[in-house]
Amino acid sequence: MNLYDLLAARFPADRTRPAFLLADGTAISYGQFEDDVARTAALLIDHEVQPGDRIALQSEKSVAAVAVYLATLKVGAVFLPLNTAYTETEVDYFLEDAEPVLFVEDAEAFVADARTREPLLPTTPRDGADLASIIYTSGTTGRSKGAMLSHGNLAANAQALHQAWGFSADDVLLHALPIFHVHGLFVALHCAFLSGAPMVWLPKFDDGQVLAGLARSTVMMGVPTFYTRLLANPGFTRHAARHMRLFICGSAPLLESTFAEFEDRTGMRILERYGMSEAVIITTNPLDGERIAGSVGYPLPGVDLRIGGGEATGVIEIKGPSVFSAYWRMPEKTAEEFTSDGYFLTGDVGRRDPDGRVWISGRAKDLIISGGFNVYPKEIELILDELPGVTESAVVGVPHPDFGEAVVAVVMGQGDEAAMIATAREKLAAFKTPKRVFFVEELPRNAMGKVQKNLLRDTYAGTFAQAEA
Repeated sequence: MNLYDLLAARFPADRTRPAFLLADGTAISYGQFEDDVARTAALLIDHEVQPGDRIALQSEKSVAAVAVYLATLKVGAVFLPLNTAYTETEVDYFLEDAEPVLFVEDAEAFVADARTREPLLPTTPRDGADLASIIYTSGTTGRSKGAMLSHGNLAANAQALHQAWGFSADDVLLHALPIFHVHGLFVALHCAFLSGAPMVWLPKFDDGQVLAGLARSTVMMGVPTFYTRLLANPGFTRHAARHMRLFICGSAPLLESTFAEFEDRTGMRILERYGMSEAVIITTNPLDGERIAGSVGYPLPGVDLRIGGGEATGVIEIKGPSVFSAYWRMPEKTAEEFTSDGYFLTGDVGRRDPDGRVWISGRAKDLIISGGFNVYPKEIELILDELPGVTESAVVGVPHPDFGEAVVAVVMGQGDEAAMIATAREKLAAFKTPKRVFFVEELPRNAMGKVQKNLLRDTYAGTFAQAEA
């Protein structure tokens, strides 16, 4: 079944029911939204979009952007969301690699044009293996990889989460996440749509708007940064959260201190889960049951999770209905990331309790997660190494009270820190750009000459704690 039909079948029979509650107090009904999707699908057909064609979108968060996403599914095309922070150089790579037939840069204008069309009513049939979306996730070589997610992958995950988190038509989801990321695009939207539930729709996280939105919401999804910023606001009290039944956190590790402070402030425990672009959500703490700080809970139904190497702690390997099929046009890389018996190597290191509860202890690769976004050091190092005065650079993630981790560059050579950061920013999205640059005469290396990044992380671990003090 086409994922669009699965979602639309759960839209409320009452077409006047709100789908999006906007920050300015207005609402967009499910009927109006569904009509926009059908007309946008008609516009895609006018552009001669065929099943399997890629549609790229780099546009500010809006209801129109969601309409473009669902319209893409409806006509059987493949949705390619791009981070609005990506530079022209970064976007050029994605467009050359994915070869979309259409690149939408202003969703509002695109949907406004679509409203002059007659709505497209039939949905293009798709089966579970047909491609629905490509999500690019950076690689350690610096070349981004496109995770290919099918209609079946996304449908299975959406249905499992809808049940696991107890969503119903009585819920109202507070949505302050970006929608170029699997968290805001697939996890949040699909849970709401499968419930026919309204969403308090915020263009971005703003603690004042979120506090106001809590008064008319029941569920919130966020990254750790959201919760640390809420806790920093004295208006975030037990009374402010009185209507909420569930706070969900993911995309980056949640500090145990944040978990404890949140419970002390609200009387509620954040539900932490674990996922990635290649499999959407993999594990979750229970809705009814013990939520433990530092644990990401249990595998979702149908997910087979094991620890590689036969050790108590090792690389997490997974198999299941939401695990992607391959990396776009990278057969060799795909083969490297799967075991001979079909398990995907997540690159995350963890362990499992005897009862199956999962704990993440680190990452086998050099992935940095800053503010919920994945950052791979090699991409940044390639840019820094080209700058005057730089012999070699090493990029690591260090603890940050707001972003979870912050990008720090350690440079062998000389230069001006502010100028180097500014130059890097011209070629990199803000979340990838180093927040600090340190200059050293030599980088620490092992006997084989490899830079020992673990020593760098230890050396600069207190960088932002000292800044706070």
